[in-house]
Amino acid sequence: MTATDLSTPVPAIAAPGNQRPSTRPVRSRGWRLVGYAVLVLAAVGLLLPFFWMVVSSLKTNNDVFTIPITWLPDPVVWRNYLDIWQRSDMTTWLRNTLLLAVVVTLLQVVTGSFAAYGFARVRFPGRNALFLAYVGTIAVPWQSYMIPQFILMSKLQLSNTLWSIVALQAFGAFGVFLMKQFYETIPEELSEAARVDGLSEFGIYRRIMLPLSRPALASLALLTFVTTWNDYLGPLVYLRSPELRTIQLGLNTFVSQYNAEYALIMTGSVLSVLPVAVIFLLGQRHFIEGIASTGLKG
Repeated sequence: MTATDLSTPVPAIAAPGNQRPSTRPVRSRGWRLVGYAVLVLAAVGLLLPFFWMVVSSLKTNNDVFTIPITWLPDPVVWRNYLDIWQRSDMTTWLRNTLLLAVVVTLLQVVTGSFAAYGFARVRFPGRNALFLAYVGTIAVPWQSYMIPQFILMSKLQLSNTLWSIVALQAFGAFGVFLMKQFYETIPEELSEAARVDGLSEFGIYRRIMLPLSRPALASLALLTFVTTWNDYLGPLVYLRSPELRTIQLGLNTFVSQYNAEYALIMTGSVLSVLPVAVIFLLGQRHFIEGIASTGLKG
């Protein structure tokens, strides 16, 4: 054995019992619990006003703003949900709002998906510039062109009719942008194979693109329905007759007439939120899937 071999340090082998356990799993589990706790607190803070609104709709007027707050009504006044129908035109308000929301949603889904297919798959001069200009209209506030738009609707004799809201909201740049982003995730090879087989562009859109874009269509439909249902300024400008009022306008007039009937006001608010909440719960899975998939690039 040489001196060089004797001077070379020999690495020490640690005994199995001397190894310290890793603390990474414990730390990651701790941060995960902290994240869950934060999400739970945020959810409670978000849902607490809605819970208070539902509870207040089952109270008497004197119990709505009592201090301290009573989170469970005693007694439970179910008659508020009968009085709101008898003392207001709730049936007309809900019918008009539902009609507008359904018609506008269907038109935006059809027009938005069809226009998005043209921007995503059809090659024509100036396509990118036209799409940029079209999407740029999202940044323009409606108040800036509200007056000329009202003059146009008046000359077309659509003012004070439900058709004015339908005509104004049947087309939306956001729907085109959303659907175009989803169409670009679909492989171009599918369209090329369909063209080789003799399928027209409309046939490709109807038989290939639409079936594959159900999550994005569901997201667009849900967003459009909620936006139209909650719209207040548009009906306020164009719908002046009492028989044309939507739920938002109707509740506003009801509050002005019965400003001390707090329980009935909360009851009307619950009825206005309930359809949107039900639709969102039914389409939540498709909505999340559609929003997530529109951000991917194939």
